[in-house]
Amino acid sequence: MLGDAEAHCQLANSYMIGQGVAVDMKKAFYHLEEAAILGSVTARYALGVIKESGRGGKTERAVKHFIIGANLGCDKSLKCLKEAYAKGLVKKEDLAAALRTHQAAVDATKSPQRDAAELAEKNEESSFFKKEFI
Repeated sequence: MLGDAEAHCQLANSYMIGQGVAVDMKKAFYHLEEAAILGSVTARYALGVIKESGRGGKTERAVKHFIIGANLGCDKSLKCLKEAYAKGLVKKEDLAAALRTHQAAVDATKSPQRDAAELAEKNEESSFFKKEFI
């Protein structure tokens, strides 16, 4: 379990909200950081949000988490990075680089099979609504 990013995310959440354990933000941060190290984009995003809000540290650290998350294809991290850019917290070249790597990460997850499955799902939903509600 200690090498499982999802398990660390779940433990972090439990410590943040006190689910089954006492609220302990120090332990929550520890588990988020471990999950981030193991490659969790959810943890990167969460650390960025926490640090940006002032509860966990400095804005520069938040931006770094958002950049890494965006580079891994996280849309929420990219959105936060754009907002930070609008506030003057991110350099234009850093945002441009993140946009390029985000798009590359998204493109790398595309496949004809995934596109076909998404199309079939949309058609199925459309067909359902036509039959049931029209």
